[in-house]
Amino acid sequence: MSLRLNLKKKPDVPVEADSICPDKMEGLSLKDISALPLHHGNEQITVGDLFSITGKVNGEICLEGDTSRFKMVGASMSKGRLLIKGSIGQHVGVAMSGGEIIVGKNADNWVGPEMSGGRITVKGNAGHMVGCAYRGGQVGVTGGEIIIHGNAGNEAGNTMRDGLIAVGGSCGDFTGINMLAGTIIVLGEMGWRTGAAMKRGTIISMQDTEMLPTFTYACSYRPDFLRLYLRHLRKLGLPIEDAWISGCYHRWSGDSIELNRGEVLILDR
Repeated sequence: MSLRLNLKKKPDVPVEADSICPDKMEGLSLKDISALPLHHGNEQITVGDLFSITGKVNGEICLEGDTSRFKMVGASMSKGRLLIKGSIGQHVGVAMSGGEIIVGKNADNWVGPEMSGGRITVKGNAGHMVGCAYRGGQVGVTGGEIIIHGNAGNEAGNTMRDGLIAVGGSCGDFTGINMLAGTIIVLGEMGWRTGAAMKRGTIISMQDTEMLPTFTYACSYRPDFLRLYLRHLRKLGLPIEDAWISGCYHRWSGDSIELNRGEVLILDR
């Protein structure tokens, strides 16, 4: 039986809840977990003030109730499993290096910023800045996986250096902007300016995508590495079609303002 945190009442204002993390609850009694601090607006409260706590501390936390106003959940997580039954607020999994977070519904902006390992799965939609660096930061995601089953907002993968971001629905504008390396796969449509200022890395689209004039058509081919990625995503529950696995892709090189070392692959439909 996992540790269960059941929300008593939805808070009136956002709550900073970085203490809700397997690392920080490991080895604690239920009483000690109840006393862990949370920041509710301009006051400090405890986990026990907002949640009823049951179960056993075994590395898995189940968060129940309307937690859409809880921020920083799973911050700096390095192990264990965090199951969020409903929606979650901003900055879930920030600086995560291991373990797994599963969000049953939607996630707000800044999913997995600056994470280096582990996996975040969002069963619904995600907001802007999925897998990004914070403003002023030089590097975003450096490892791990972020899997969004629904749609994602603008600037997914901004400044990412490694890892995988996969979106089962559509993405907003500036997907992969300033990308340094890594892989972004979008099954639905992408907005404007895909790959703007990308230095390296790969962005893959299953739909027609309007490319910036600073990208150049290179060739059409069947990338072997993509078959592995798509089969992996199918196992994780994304609706991958057989035609995509065996399909031909148009390769665009860019961004030319960064010496054309990145690539965007678009399915030949």
